[in-house]
Amino acid sequence: MALRETPVCDFGTKAPDFDLLGVDGKRWTLAQCVGEKGLLVMFICNHCPYVQAIHDRILRDTRELQAFGIASVAIMSNDTADYPEDSYKNMQRLAVQYDYPFPYLLDDTQAVAKAYGAVCTVITRIWNCNIVGV
Repeated sequence: MALRETPVCDFGTKAPDFDLLGVDGKRWTLAQCVGEKGLLVMFICNHCPYVQAIHDRILRDTRELQAFGIASVAIMSNDTADYPEDSYKNMQRLAVQYDYPFPYLLDDTQAVAKAYGAVCTVITRIWNCNIVGV
């Protein structure tokens, strides 16, 4: 995904559902990822310098959000042929190396990224699922 301007959130919009393969070998849906009070959805990848620059903050913040009942999920939507650093195997390696406190999911068709309006990595949005539902 090329870096472009991040769209403004349309508050009140229902979070698009998904069914994606996680680095743990399981399939994950939106309902399985949601916390008691919401869900932070992040579009990240291994090779992105922007993600790398804030990687420690992502880990810190997602752990802190758990205390407020907000779960997190990271979705990788890059073309792994163009970006081999973002391969499923490398996603698994990174998640284990940093003990990711959230599911790290592969969106190999980019359908989920498109449904969420992701135009670049490091796009995040907290979905208040108590208000908008899942």
